[in-house]
Amino acid sequence: MDTVIGEVVPLALGIALSPVPVVPAIFLLFTPRPRAAAGMFLAGWVAGILLVASALAALAVFVEAREETPTWASWARAGLGAVLLLAAARQWRSGAAKGTPGWMRTLTDATPAKALRLGALVSGVNPKVVLLSAAAGLTIGAAELGSARTVVAVAVFTAVAATTVALPLLLHLVAGERVLTPLGRARSWLELHNSAVTAVVLAVIGVLLVLDGVSGL
Repeated sequence: MDTVIGEVVPLALGIALSPVPVVPAIFLLFTPRPRAAAGMFLAGWVAGILLVASALAALAVFVEAREETPTWASWARAGLGAVLLLAAARQWRSGAAKGTPGWMRTLTDATPAKALRLGALVSGVNPKVVLLSAAAGLTIGAAELGSARTVVAVAVFTAVAATTVALPLLLHLVAGERVLTPLGRARSWLELHNSAVTAVVLAVIGVLLVLDGVSGL
């Protein structure tokens, strides 16, 4: 199981280090109900990742039980890695900072219900998050860990993937409004360097997936 955790943690970090969910997580702390909104966004974010990873883990278990040769999972990881490398190249070419997207600016008065929907949407339909969650699910399911250990592995992956979204809320719970100034500066930096950070993270994870997939063939 330790080997599988070691394989999926980098994938979880690929999700956690993406600026896409972190910026709205910080934005929501400036709303009239900051903790409720940020908490619901975190819940939606976790639910989306958990759903994709669990579904692919279950699919992998189903296929593994009927597959005589175990190479399919390696091919799948290599293919997902190649897709991430293409996504990284496209993200890098998009290059210049584009400022804050219009939909994020609407979060200044977001309700907890809206934050929940947004969290689920950002994680459940974001192609990069879905690919990384799918790769983790395939890795976990193909490892034939048994039901209990599979659940634990998916939970660990999801928890690591959600750390950076949870961190602003945790800081606010501990330090209150004093943390808003440094978080505001962090948000501005992430908005400015969004494309570069995302491209580098995707490229690193893509290379790891391709190497992992090829080594298993």
